Amino acid sequence: MSEKGPHPFLSTPLQFLKGVGPRRAADLERAGLITVEDLLYRFPLRYEDRSRLQSIATLKPGQPAAIAGRITVCGLRSTRRPGFKIFEASVEDGTGSLRAVWLNQPFLRDILMRGQRLVLYGPVEMRGSASLQITNPQYEILDDEEGETIHTGRIVPVYEKTGAVTPKMQRRLVYDALQRLPADLPDQLPEDIRLRLGLPSRYAALLATHFPPDGVSVGELNLFATPGQRRLIFEEAFLFQMGVIARRRFAASERKPAEVRVDDRIRESARKVLPFKLTNGQKQALKEIVDDLQRPQPMNRLLQGDVGAGKTMVALLAALVEMENGLQVAFMAPTEILAEQHFLNISRLLQASRFRVALLTGSTASAARREQLAEVEAGTIPLVVGTHALVQGDVNFKRLGLVVIDEQHRFGVMQRATLRSKGLHPDVLVMTATPIPRTLALTVYGDLDVSVIRDVPPGRLPIKTLAKPESRRDEVYAFVREQLDAGRQAYVIYPLVEESAKVDLKAATEMADHLAIEVFPHDRVGLLHGRLKADGKDRVMKAFAAGELHILVSTTVVEVGVDVPNASVMIVEHAERFGLSQLHQLRGRVGRDRHQSYCFLLYQSPLSDEARERLHAMTETTDGFEIAERDLRLRGPGDFFGTRQAGVPTFRMVDLIRDRDVLDVAQREAIAWFAKTTPAPSAVEKLLQSWETRFKLIEVG
Repeated sequence: MSEKGPHPFLSTPLQFLKGVGPRRAADLERAGLITVEDLLYRFPLRYEDRSRLQSIATLKPGQPAAIAGRITVCGLRSTRRPGFKIFEASVEDGTGSLRAVWLNQPFLRDILMRGQRLVLYGPVEMRGSASLQITNPQYEILDDEEGETIHTGRIVPVYEKTGAVTPKMQRRLVYDALQRLPADLPDQLPEDIRLRLGLPSRYAALLATHFPPDGVSVGELNLFATPGQRRLIFEEAFLFQMGVIARRRFAASERKPAEVRVDDRIRESARKVLPFKLTNGQKQALKEIVDDLQRPQPMNRLLQGDVGAGKTMVALLAALVEMENGLQVAFMAPTEILAEQHFLNISRLLQASRFRVALLTGSTASAARREQLAEVEAGTIPLVVGTHALVQGDVNFKRLGLVVIDEQHRFGVMQRATLRSKGLHPDVLVMTATPIPRTLALTVYGDLDVSVIRDVPPGRLPIKTLAKPESRRDEVYAFVREQLDAGRQAYVIYPLVEESAKVDLKAATEMADHLAIEVFPHDRVGLLHGRLKADGKDRVMKAFAAGELHILVSTTVVEVGVDVPNASVMIVEHAERFGLSQLHQLRGRVGRDRHQSYCFLLYQSPLSDEARERLHAMTETTDGFEIAERDLRLRGPGDFFGTRQAGVPTFRMVDLIRDRDVLDVAQREAIAWFAKTTPAPSAVEKLLQSWETRFKLIEVG
């Protein structure tokens, strides 16, 4: 394995390549392509077999085809639809002619000219009874003086267009760069691993990936399954896993300030606060956590379990172990209302113990806050519940032993750095009710140990989920009325999308008025939305939790954690506009008691295929892990955590869904390599620095 940085040629800025001036270099940089390495490590989007370009005379309608020919006539034509224009070209290749049509792309009249030679790729169809047409084909202009070696007459890589840089320009750049690539390019993979797995060298893999030799199957290339492509995918996965292990090593060298022990006295203390028997899943998770607590290095563990799986109870028992050892605990929630809910639950459960609990949030009155801060610093308050501000600013603990973070996907480097700057190395337990698919757990959470609670407390009934079209709204209302008459409560959820926030908010407000006046005039209806100030939200939520409101119309602010056991029915309006994980999170607000609960997904037709698949998944399963896997398949990893989330690694070659098996092998190999090689701490630190830059992971938790 090459210990040095990248090869000097790979570090060459692209503007020094032939044909790239400062302007084109700026275009490439906007697409994230700065050096030769960036260029060569970006896969083609797909491959076309232009070694078998078809002659026009042999084309058959109903199949995609690649042809090369010359434009004889072309022009822009208007249609009856105002502003809708069609660009047409007649192309011939010596065996026949064909009409190429591009819909609503008027700019093509400045690009495609009579007399040009070009390659077209697209679906062929019959036009009238005798002539053929190719509609919206991809095109590439060929220069007559240019050898036909790289753009036609072979399997050709097609790259993503980036700014003004066309696929053809990229192909020429990549080709030129590969001509200058040294054959003795240092390999980033340890030689013994490469040979054992039967992978080609880095040099051979780059050549074969961009310009495949004759005889390679285009089908296999487009599945990214050729030896060269698999080698580059494995290389990236291996380097990523090496960084993850280096980070774990770094964490393992830290030491906690105090030893934690578990004895019979502590076990008895835990039994006293337990209101019910733990499920097997809870017992297993608790065992894994308590084993971590007794180790000398700080715990970094993710506890995941579906909504209602009893994670908080497990976290509280871990907190009890720390407090019985004379240490303090910070319990953090993402919002004030959730912090308050945790505070009430924890205070109730700890009533029988000798431990005091404090709530510290932005709304704590200043005099009370000063008093509590002094007690936390003196160590007389062992457990503090609050928002993420607990690890910042003026909160100083005497002996902080454990930090529990609820519903925060990323507990960022910044927060951990803040803890360290206070001289603290506490155990950290992150809880999430968004089940993380295994592939993402391997990558996004690679540096955390993971505990999973899969079972739910006994007596809980699975939520019945039904998808209904808008036309059956009255039936749904009739059912909700029966539930309200039986003493239950209901949620009505409205989507709120950034681009149309004002319109959505108006719709939610009008819906609340409509329900209160016309549909459920005998019931009290509340409205909760993101524009309400924090105390306004709290007031509405508390009134609903206390049963003073019967129906809560809400934009998606109720997604996380709020617990109203008596709410047994939910209507999700415009369900087709929600993502799958989000629908599952919302559904988890009901079904928190022994009553049978229901979730109605109201949708507007026509549904896209993807929306239909989401609604189908929701009605088919209530298993959050199954939902998460399907969501990942539907949306891809970039969107799984919402918009490009800090901490989701930026892979160039690895596809988290396609390459799961490769990630597994890479993890095993990286663990074995570290065990065998035992690199020096300075080498590990260097590896970490390049890793964080390479995968843009500065914000990872």
